[in-house]
Amino acid sequence: MRGAWLRPDLRGRFRGSFRAPLERSRRRSAAGPLPAMAERPEDLNLPNAVITRIIKEALPDGVNISKEARSAVSRAASVFVLYATSCANNFAMKGKRKTLNAGDVLSAMEEMEFQRFITPLKESLEAYRQEQKGKRGGAELKKKDQDKKEDSEDSEKNREEENNEEEEEERMEEEEQNEEEEEEEVDS
Repeated sequence: MRGAWLRPDLRGRFRGSFRAPLERSRRRSAAGPLPAMAERPEDLNLPNAVITRIIKEALPDGVNISKEARSAVSRAASVFVLYATSCANNFAMKGKRKTLNAGDVLSAMEEMEFQRFITPLKESLEAYRQEQKGKRGGAELKKKDQDKKEDSEDSEKNREEENNEEEEEERMEEEEQNEEEEEEEVDS
């Protein structure tokens, strides 16, 4: 009987407040997100499709790899990524930043003594930046073309409006002249 040791008038009022801390943390995690990294170690593994594609690209054609070996490579890659991220995070914290940048990752590679990866990573980073610049440049060109098109459409509209205004003025002048002529005829 829960709460039997409490006074009869207080029973049920403190329900759940004396639960074990572990039980409360489980209840909280089910209710909402906790800052936990992962519930299971398998959640930290990289996607199998990505690992399989990388392995196939690295091995010569016709070479098969067992499921167990693929799993081992996946776990090793996950550990490497987590370790590199942790080292890069240390560099970001030293710089009093919360966001990791490419320089942090390159510094982490150097600290982890993976100097041979630094040059290919820099080349890949530069290629990525050029690709992004090209995409932005392409988007900017499209925007400029669209702006030019809109400007030309606007200028055409302005010309049409000006022509319409000129025609309107001419009509007004003609009407005034016609009215003056009619008045002169009436006077005569």
